[in-house]
Amino acid sequence: MLDALDPPAHPCGKCLFYEKSLWNPVGLGGVSVLACGFSRRDVAAGEVLFEQGSRNKGVFCVSKGLIALRSHNADGSSTLMRLAYPGEIVGFRSFLGHGEHQTEARALMPARVCTVARGSAEKLLRNNPAILERLMVRAVAEIDRSHARIIAAATTSNKDRLEQLLGWLMARHGARIGAEMRMQLPMTRSDLADLIGVQRETMSRLIKRLEEDGVFRFSGREVCMQVPGDLLAQCSETEREEVRLLVQRLR
Repeated sequence: MLDALDPPAHPCGKCLFYEKSLWNPVGLGGVSVLACGFSRRDVAAGEVLFEQGSRNKGVFCVSKGLIALRSHNADGSSTLMRLAYPGEIVGFRSFLGHGEHQTEARALMPARVCTVARGSAEKLLRNNPAILERLMVRAVAEIDRSHARIIAAATTSNKDRLEQLLGWLMARHGARIGAEMRMQLPMTRSDLADLIGVQRETMSRLIKRLEEDGVFRFSGREVCMQVPGDLLAQCSETEREEVRLLVQRLR
């Protein structure tokens, strides 16, 4: 039995992503502050974590499932900006900018999200530069992702970008059945179009071309892919360790 004076355990201590957690550097002196502002909630598929235009209330870490960050446009349309997998932080731009969320965050599949309330997060950042450093690394990584998408749009064909995206998704959501990998797409084909930066009416033509190549087959949201020599070759070096962990959890 713990003594009443014992400090609380680190809220992230048992998380699979603890070593790379934003809050890993919090020492004994700050754990009580972290624990005070910490909460964990399950988010059902389709449920909104935060709305575009709402005030930021903290820093959110995805510990399970999949979150879509989507921008809603004035004409009523929307654009899928990116996907957030377990271990990723969302909502930190509005946190750093002391402003409103520029995107909506909605669960594409049942998810679990850990939140550190704004007041506690700000206090921890003031007292621990290592946390701010980790947060800035995340911010730079997001800028790099956006930069890479711009470069890919200018230098890579639409078909190749779709093929790479499908391989990347297959590594996270697929299961091997014989000589194939199969998955249920966690998003619509319109969302796929957003992620590779093409018009939505272009997606049907790209899918048809991939099927003609004989590597992919599509039936609604089900996608079948002939198993390549190394599925992880579809991912960058920095993503491979995370992909291996996620694939193990999906088996």
